[in-house]
Amino acid sequence: MTTKKEQRLRRARQTRIRIATQGVPRLTVNRSNLHIYATVLSGDGARVLASASTAEADVRKALGGAGKGATMGAATDVGKRIAERAKAAGVEKVAFDRAGFAYHGRVKALADAAREAGLQF
Repeated sequence: MTTKKEQRLRRARQTRIRIATQGVPRLTVNRSNLHIYATVLSGDGARVLASASTAEADVRKALGGAGKGATMGAATDVGKRIAERAKAAGVEKVAFDRAGFAYHGRVKALADAAREAGLQF
């Protein structure tokens, strides 16, 4: 019997295999109970081109302190930040890697905000 985490990681592995054949930068999303993280990795996966998360000090301050990083508003803010930082790094088009998480809630809010800020995927 596989655990919930093992099932998520299996789904993530399948997605990453498909994304690797495209050779485009990858926008990876990871979420925990307290925070949400977004990272843009190079096409070969060797370098981090941009990153944003609710664990950053200025984001925590803007959200109103500790314990506020697990909300839809926080995910929207991180989506806007990652799009701005990716565009500053010269990345316009990415492949979205949701890391096996359901495209729902905070993951969807982050993706929608990144699209609205000009990132294409």
